[in-house]
Amino acid sequence: MKTKKIIFILIAFLYASISANVSAQTVENPDSSAIVATTSQVSTSETQQINEPTSGPTYVVHSFINFIKSTGFANINWQTIIMIFIACVLLYLAIMKQFEPLLLLPIAFGMLLTNLPGAGLFNADLFAGGHVHWESFVDKGGLLDYLYLGVKLGIYPCLIFVGVGAMTDFGPMLANPKSLLLGAAAQLGIFVTYLAAIGLGFTPQESASIGIIGGADGPTAIFLTSKLAPELLGPIAVAAYSYMALVPVIQPPIMRLLTTKKERAIRMKQLRIVSKKEKIIFPIFATAFISLLLPPAAPLVGSLMLGNLMKESGVVERLSKTVQNELMNIVTIFLGITVGATATASAFLNLQTMEIMVIGVLAFSFGTAGGVLLAKFMNLFTKEKINPLIGSAGVSAVPMAARVSQVVGQETDPGNFLLMHAMGPNVAGVIGSAVTAGLMLTMLS
Repeated sequence: MKTKKIIFILIAFLYASISANVSAQTVENPDSSAIVATTSQVSTSETQQINEPTSGPTYVVHSFINFIKSTGFANINWQTIIMIFIACVLLYLAIMKQFEPLLLLPIAFGMLLTNLPGAGLFNADLFAGGHVHWESFVDKGGLLDYLYLGVKLGIYPCLIFVGVGAMTDFGPMLANPKSLLLGAAAQLGIFVTYLAAIGLGFTPQESASIGIIGGADGPTAIFLTSKLAPELLGPIAVAAYSYMALVPVIQPPIMRLLTTKKERAIRMKQLRIVSKKEKIIFPIFATAFISLLLPPAAPLVGSLMLGNLMKESGVVERLSKTVQNELMNIVTIFLGITVGATATASAFLNLQTMEIMVIGVLAFSFGTAGGVLLAKFMNLFTKEKINPLIGSAGVSAVPMAARVSQVVGQETDPGNFLLMHAMGPNVAGVIGSAVTAGLMLTMLS
């Protein structure tokens, strides 16, 4: 019985192969197919029944073959394998090394989802050329395509800024106005990278979008790129958020290289207490002044200051807690997954994306160096010395960069607490990156 079954299966497979070859020859040679149809007097319905059986063992074989062809395993290629491997590496860094898992984990998983063949969760062609092709959305739109509209239309960055503002204390910056200068100096990476990108052949709009990676502010990078160079939104967003997560890896070697042990051991005096009135007036004044000076920066700066005013006013505590927790968490999930979804093999594995990733490291490095070097320069003229390590926090990544300053400082002096001092340049960097984005939009739109 077993032998008969094996013979039967072999015959069925042979018949399926012959049918497939006949079908292929019919497509390649339509003239001969017409002759065959005429001489054999086989009707169209009969031909379909032969080539596409609806019952019996042959139907089972056809169904099995079609199932195999429809699986992702049948459509996988080396590019997909590489992207899945990269996604797994990022997941490892997020879970095992805990490199900012709140950002890196959803980004990495979004990268994994978008590179699963046949899943249809994200279709890059719906956003080809940097524009949303609305006419194709109903037929082709996947889950991540619809979620990605929040990135594409600039919704998520502004909502993130509301949450960031509600979790930010501008007190350290107001207590030490010098930190504004350190936050501004850390934007050096943006302008150096802008020039470097132009030198590599990118357009001014593309160069500005690449340069904003140096601000270490993912929402700002997404906001600016969606306006100036939407075709580069995918690789720039992935680079910005990936490097933000890797700030604890990128910054310390640069900080140690540019400072001496004596400088890293500098202890700064305790900051003054900032009054509630100052904290309430500042977001209102900053919104009005910056928006009048650079109108394109109003969405980001306004959202940031709205969140901060909710926190500092104390009259909308429920709203403040909502934007700090529920809203922030939901938008972070959506933003992370959709940013990762843009890292398709076709968009990621090319020379242009590799250039953006390399220049992104350059942007972070010069931003870190700019803040540290300005602090060293200021120490030449001030009696109260500044620990140069806090200058590196001006790259904006709140509060990661400030924590890095604290960690590197305590390597030299375990009793030195720099966190609150570093928060001044850190929050100043958030404002600085938003202002720089508004300046770029004003000049290049």
